Amino acid sequence: MNKKEVFEQVSYMEEQIGQLYQQLGDLKNHMSELLEENHRLSIENHHLRNRLDKDTEQNEATSGDTVDKDDASIGEGYDNLARLYEEGFHICNVHFGSPRQDEDCLFCLLFLNKTK
Repeated sequence: MNKKEVFEQVSYMEEQIGQLYQQLGDLKNHMSELLEENHRLSIENHHLRNRLDKDTEQNEATSGDTVDKDDASIGEGYDNLARLYEEGFHICNVHFGSPRQDEDCLFCLLFLNKTK
């Protein structure tokens, strides 16, 4: 192997290392974005669960009064679930509380149609 071939081989390795370094930087940025999104979604999930628990406690406190109030709370609960679905969250038991990805969920739609 002559000097020129060694120099070309070292230059080629240097290019590959630069490309790998660029890919590593891109992966690092993507990973940080995913971690931030995960943290945001965890906080949002926590708030939604607290809100659901609060609504459940309120419904349990008022459910023992009369049959008319029970019918009203069922309608209100259905409206709340429909609103959550329209805001982009799953309401089915499979993925409850997780964000939908701009597409309809058959489980959620089945649940909404069953409660009508």
